[in-house]
Amino acid sequence: MKIVVCIKHVPDVQSERRLEGGRLVRGEEDVLNELDENAVEAAVALVEELGGEVIALSMGPEDAEDGVRRALQMGADSGVVVTDAALAGADVPTTARTLAAAVSKLGGVDSGPGDVDLVITGMASLDAMTSMLPGALAAALHVPALTLASSLEVSADEATVTRATGTVREVLSAPLPALVSVTDQANEPRYPNFAAMRAARKKPVDTWDLEDLGLADVEAGIAVVDFAERPARQGGIIRTDAGEAGRELAAWLVENNLV
Repeated sequence: MKIVVCIKHVPDVQSERRLEGGRLVRGEEDVLNELDENAVEAAVALVEELGGEVIALSMGPEDAEDGVRRALQMGADSGVVVTDAALAGADVPTTARTLAAAVSKLGGVDSGPGDVDLVITGMASLDAMTSMLPGALAAALHVPALTLASSLEVSADEATVTRATGTVREVLSAPLPALVSVTDQANEPRYPNFAAMRAARKKPVDTWDLEDLGLADVEAGIAVVDFAERPARQGGIIRTDAGEAGRELAAWLVENNLV
């Protein structure tokens, strides 16, 4: 089985993030997107069970290779980084189109020998939190999308997931090739030991640009028109209720156009 797991190298959510020139600063305290660790674990566990290979695929600046190397430490067999200055600030459709082209270059999803059987992603990236890429990438690849899976089972020709939507529990299946996004409830990502970290250094990582993918006409698709720091949070108003607090609250709501 050939599995491509899509990952992203993002600024650490615990770090002080900032914008420069309308773009989020990257490369200082970046880490593998935490929710993508569940995708890597799902892919590696499937290959351990069924055999095959896991390819970690990431799009971003050059230091996105650090995120790919982390995936290799967790058990992925090889990696690909797609990096190009034209992709800076790319929106979801552009990212999906680019990743789909990379998947095609890795074998495509035409169900032939050597083709990609399954694409796995995390549920969201912790920098933008759009959660739209899995669906957009499935559309670009023209394969079924099984999203927000809390569990995943795969046979030779079918993927089955369980997911919860509100109070409803759903069990969905789709023929391979398919795309699956997993939640942080799907598994417990493994922590690589020293031997795995050392072995990851010898695993191959390719770097591709848009020319390699045959995408000469790609544009970022989005631009930040203006931005400013969020104002410091102000302290709340404390009222001691002497029988008039209800009226004062109602007046405050009206004054601030909250009703």
